[in-house]
Amino acid sequence: MQDEQPLKPANILNIVATNQGKRPLTAKLPVAEALSPQQVEDLIEEGHAVVDARSSAEFGAGHIPRAYNIQLSSSEFEQRVGWVTPDESSIILVADSNEDAQRCIYNTAFIALDSNVAGFLNDGIDNWMGSGKPVETISQIDVNSLQDRLSTDGLQVLDVRSDEEWDEGHMDTARFMTYTSLVPQLDNPAKIDELPWTLDQYIAVTCATGKRSSTAISILRRQGYKHLYNVTGGMEAWKNAGFKLIDAAGNICKV
Repeated sequence: MQDEQPLKPANILNIVATNQGKRPLTAKLPVAEALSPQQVEDLIEEGHAVVDARSSAEFGAGHIPRAYNIQLSSSEFEQRVGWVTPDESSIILVADSNEDAQRCIYNTAFIALDSNVAGFLNDGIDNWMGSGKPVETISQIDVNSLQDRLSTDGLQVLDVRSDEEWDEGHMDTARFMTYTSLVPQLDNPAKIDELPWTLDQYIAVTCATGKRSSTAISILRRQGYKHLYNVTGGMEAWKNAGFKLIDAAGNICKV
């Protein structure tokens, strides 16, 4: 297991700049601009990052290539956007509805990220697909299928939860790396290169419930990993199924 330094607040550089008067403080309700699929595609080519705020399942079923999956349903939505997206990166939002897209930009204002939002995909992924634009998918795997794959073909497992969650109980064959360590955090470089696998290996990614794991997968896909599975229900489902867990000392946890 790796040591992880406590994270500074997400997007702290923007927050400090705002406090110092170097960036404008949002004085009114932020509103995102509706963008057509072609506008989104053009902005992506210019280097804009896409944040897909839909559920893990919806993201897995079809999303814009290289998009980050950071679910609006998470109470840490804006923090996760700040932790995962590159500093000063312009952001395009994808959501279930135009109303949800506006909720996204409203939330990002809490950490001074709203000015980074270039707009949102009007009418969401259906509009993108209806325009003939390309999509990628992410395979989902339930814990029963994962248990079977572990015993039959040695599927690799990456656990992206916090240190505390890992210590409380994890799969004995899993590799640990928090999802925030997969990308740079201020002075801390990304640790994704420390993963022991090739880009062609088959890897199941898990967290507590399947949200952070989908975020991690979206990062890994951007780095070229090809065969990734999101564990639906995460470690909560694994524990509820009665499968083996070990704690930080290597002892079997009581279920």
